[in-house]
Amino acid sequence: MQIPFNKPYLTGKETYYIQKAVKSGKISGNGLYTKKCQEFFVQRYGFQKALMTTSCTDALEMCAILLNIQPGDEVIVPSYTFVSTANAFVLRGAKIIFADSCVNNPNIDTTSIESLITPRTKAIVAVHYGGVACEMDELLLLSDKHHISLIEDAAQAIESFYKDQPLGSFGKLSAFSFHETKNIISGEGGLLAINDSLYNKRAEIIWEKGTNRAEFARGEANKYGWVDIGSSFLPSEITSAFLYAQLEKLHKIQAKRNALWLRYYINLLPLEQKGVVKLPYIPDYAANNGHLFYILCGSAEVRARLISFLRSKDILSVFHYLSLHKSPFYKEKHDGRELKNSDYFTDHLLRLPLFYELKPSQVDYICESIFSFFKQ
Repeated sequence: MQIPFNKPYLTGKETYYIQKAVKSGKISGNGLYTKKCQEFFVQRYGFQKALMTTSCTDALEMCAILLNIQPGDEVIVPSYTFVSTANAFVLRGAKIIFADSCVNNPNIDTTSIESLITPRTKAIVAVHYGGVACEMDELLLLSDKHHISLIEDAAQAIESFYKDQPLGSFGKLSAFSFHETKNIISGEGGLLAINDSLYNKRAEIIWEKGTNRAEFARGEANKYGWVDIGSSFLPSEITSAFLYAQLEKLHKIQAKRNALWLRYYINLLPLEQKGVVKLPYIPDYAANNGHLFYILCGSAEVRARLISFLRSKDILSVFHYLSLHKSPFYKEKHDGRELKNSDYFTDHLLRLPLFYELKPSQVDYICESIFSFFKQ
């Protein structure tokens, strides 16, 4: 039987809560389960405000609107990330300034950022790759020193921490994903976390298509109308009901994923010790939330052959991001700087299957297959 790269996990309560939402007669957004999910994130992680969105991409687009990004503004973004990280700001007219990754992990290299800041810089976007924290103290110092906003792209970072503080609670604004490939899922879905009260009221208006409908529904406004720009960013109750079932099992899901991650690491450590591959690096200040497991191959050619070999063993593995500064859309706009670490991860990183229902014996089989490949 083929081992897929990913398999969505159902806790068993998803359809039950969806049925309850349907029977309530309220299945559009901002109903009971939307509020339950939002309250969960505020209480568990200490966000000032949380708004469910239809995707992490939408949450990032809300960030760009809230920061009043205009044509000519600059936003610093890691090149090694998903396209949404940059696209959300490009849609508002921003010029993206790509930063390199660290030498030992794919996160943004904080030592390279200050030289990229100009009077036009409006924001830095920190992407916590694989749920592993960026160096947040350094990023906060830079944002304070230069009076620019810090945004967290925490798409992969649910239940992960920097020095025991939850990721998503550092930036003025943060975005999470509940796509089916994430630890906690709703098919599609996301969250905007707000940590600066300056944005609370306007975020809700943007979320509701530029209207003050949410405020009106609470009896806080005597009329309801179009007051700002916005879009239909809030998800249906169907999505939130599904997510709520997942949140109830957060501890169970996290414990299993972390155990599988650790099994990969222990099994494959001898290959790293022999210099055959490199394994994920977790800095002392960062937690590991078991989002993904990768190895770094010796070259792009070795990686391609390993992918093919694993496929012959009914194991699906994938490479990950391609450097955005070399993408067809952006390569002519990039300033020409070499981002060698981003390109290194583009060419060498291979993601292995990791999902809740993956069996420990399957992890062992995958690792044995990797050993077999390198013995050849």
